[in-house]
Amino acid sequence: MALSKMASKVTLGVVVAAVSTSAVAPAATTTVSRETRHKIFAFQRIKGGLVECSSAKPGLANLLTRDIAKSLVSRDSRASLALYDRTTRTSCTYGADKHYDSASIVKPIILGALLLEKGVDLSEGEQDLAREMIVSSDNDAMYTLWENLGRKRIQRFLDKAGMKNTILDEEDFMGLTQVTARDQARLLELLTADDNSVLNAEARTYLLSLMHDVQKDQRWGTPAGAPPDAAVQVKNGWLQRSRTGRMDPWDRGDWKVNSMSAFTGGAYDYGLVVLTENNRVPEGESPQVGWDYGMDTVERVAKAIHHDLYPDRTPRVSQAVKGDR
Repeated sequence: MALSKMASKVTLGVVVAAVSTSAVAPAATTTVSRETRHKIFAFQRIKGGLVECSSAKPGLANLLTRDIAKSLVSRDSRASLALYDRTTRTSCTYGADKHYDSASIVKPIILGALLLEKGVDLSEGEQDLAREMIVSSDNDAMYTLWENLGRKRIQRFLDKAGMKNTILDEEDFMGLTQVTARDQARLLELLTADDNSVLNAEARTYLLSLMHDVQKDQRWGTPAGAPPDAAVQVKNGWLQRSRTGRMDPWDRGDWKVNSMSAFTGGAYDYGLVVLTENNRVPEGESPQVGWDYGMDTVERVAKAIHHDLYPDRTPRVSQAVKGDR
């Protein structure tokens, strides 16, 4: 397989809150920095997209933007992310409105729809299915709950949660639900907020408790490098599927690898979503190589973000190029 070259180096821009960063930035941007009592915005272009961060903490937006760009610029994976941190009033996005196959990160949505419908007054069978679906990522449990709920109830939850860019698959293949990093981060914010407008406190706690109990071999991805004293609520998803929906000799399966986590407890109150696809398998290599490449892409950016947010509680990150291609 032909290997892409590292994207060319670009400059970093920093602007105050009064300046919009939604417009397309030029290929090279003059750095601007001003004293302000408001949030600072920073942006950096990589691969035709913008890493954009804002923060009320001095220097943090600039640092996160630089390190997120550095962790992704040499990767062949297509990637998107969304970060929020309520403690430092920080947010970051990169391609946050692009659509991806959800794989198993759709499962908290299904449980959210069930809890919206019934609250925590679930039957013993429903509780068992919910635990299997979230903790063990069991697909049979997911489809049983999906069929019991029906499309309209799941869509109702998406509408109430404000997840406007999440699109259920027309043929009801739940793992092919089209999700965005921004909408999945919105779901994490909903679950961790003190807001009963969609789910009450009991329902939110119940869903988060299952994400907290996700089995050990599925706790990779966005938790990588997190502060050891943070409570981690995680859900990951992985799927081998070509863009055309069938195994294609051109990409040999094209792995999609996604991860979302909320970090709470003590002073922590933040969430991170990283979605990837185009994790291809080089000719003659095991399909595992593509899956590993996607996981490594997620964990590189996660480690950088955790360290920038909490440098005194997380290890320093090395942005080596090992594993790039």
